[in-house]
Amino acid sequence: MSDDIHTEKQGAWGVITLTREKALNSLTQSMCEVIDRALINWAADDEVRAVLVEGEGEKAFCAGGDIRWLNDTGKDDPELAARFFRTEYRMNTRIAQFKKPYVALMDGICMGGGVGISNQASHRVATGRTLWAMPECGIGLIPDVGASYFLPRLPSGMGNYLAYTGTRLKGADCLTAGVATHVIAEDTLPGVRNDLLSLDLAGDAGATISAILDSAANRRPGDLIEMLDMIYTYFERVESVPALLRRLRDEHEGFGAHCLDRIAHGSPTSLLLTHELLTGAPDDFASCIAREFNVTANILTGHDFYEGVRAQVIDKDRRPKWEPEKLSEVSEDVIKGYFEAPAGGPLDLSGIS
Repeated sequence: MSDDIHTEKQGAWGVITLTREKALNSLTQSMCEVIDRALINWAADDEVRAVLVEGEGEKAFCAGGDIRWLNDTGKDDPELAARFFRTEYRMNTRIAQFKKPYVALMDGICMGGGVGISNQASHRVATGRTLWAMPECGIGLIPDVGASYFLPRLPSGMGNYLAYTGTRLKGADCLTAGVATHVIAEDTLPGVRNDLLSLDLAGDAGATISAILDSAANRRPGDLIEMLDMIYTYFERVESVPALLRRLRDEHEGFGAHCLDRIAHGSPTSLLLTHELLTGAPDDFASCIAREFNVTANILTGHDFYEGVRAQVIDKDRRPKWEPEKLSEVSEDVIKGYFEAPAGGPLDLSGIS
């Protein structure tokens, strides 16, 4: 067993604990492999009636994938770096196809890869410490881990808003946005966790789990609820990224400026790729994530991802120099090229059902 992750059976549960606390529980390829194997085993184990996934410590559920490793590896061998995405996306698809209740305790930071191990959970539990976001455009990537499947299914333009702006959601706002099914106070989390793991889950396991979470839920709305009308007005239908920016510039109540400021930090190529992913998404998770893989693997052969990591993670000057610098300089043919199968071949999702 890796020191970065722990899996075990506890009563009727299979429990996955990310134990890479000093790295904010960010995922490595080996961690994704451990999760994938555990889900295979527990799917076939009648004693396991449900799965719970959690992160060690109070800072992060899972802050994403191991970006530094991807950066360092991808510069010299993008095909090797893409193996991380191959492994992660197979694991994400396994979660999406998992037939038993799957509970994600999203306490603390939940971004990128953390969203990937929670967005298809039957029960997505946020707390007052939760900080949820998909900020990939800001590092020259795209919202992935199945984002092109689940973001368009959020209500009233919310998926587009979260994808283009990378807005961070606090606990109560996660419920409003639809990325959480329950919000509980962080000081009740240990007790709720113990109550869940004490269940024998005979009968309807999903309903039994929901009853525990419902009884602990905090339903007070956050700040996001005041923005829902604006989000719907500007993000429900995004014809193009330039059209979205023009409409936001014409908004004079502050919402437009807020959105433009956040979108301005993103890679122009990433923003256009995101638009293509969200507007042309297939109807099933596996097809969506296979399409995302082509894009992410091809991104690793380019410039913007490494520049984004430099600016946001390594040097932290927050001043990336994107290539190209403007939306108008990114051609349609270039965008189409990212959707072609990469050098190492397409994502293999065979055997996952």
